[in-house]
Amino acid sequence: QLQLVESGGDLVQPGGSLRLSCTASGRTLAHLAIGWFRQAPGKEREGVACISSNGITFYSDSVRGRFSISRDNAKTSVYLEMSSLKPDDTAIYYCTAGPRASIWPDDMVYWGEGTLVTISS
Repeated sequence: QLQLVESGGDLVQPGGSLRLSCTASGRTLAHLAIGWFRQAPGKEREGVACISSNGITFYSDSVRGRFSISRDNAKTSVYLEMSSLKPDDTAIYYCTAGPRASIWPDDMVYWGEGTLVTISS
């Protein structure tokens, strides 16, 4: 069974940067698509970035140009580089994995517990 553990969440000032990491255990990530989702207080869960097993990436309009998703299959790790952060980026960020790249929550099979990102001055 695949397990995902996120790390790197923190309190950051607007305009700052942050790198989230996700470490997998239990099985390889090599043949899975990976996605980062977030959920802000009072809002629905939102897909922000995904990467296919062969490295094709996709971003939501809200983060395109500011966030970058990458993967290191050898280290069973996934990363989300975030820059030009805004208060609206405040949310719990979840690392997910599934058979195909998607920013729809129902398409992802495996979910981590999440890491909190707070953007505030």
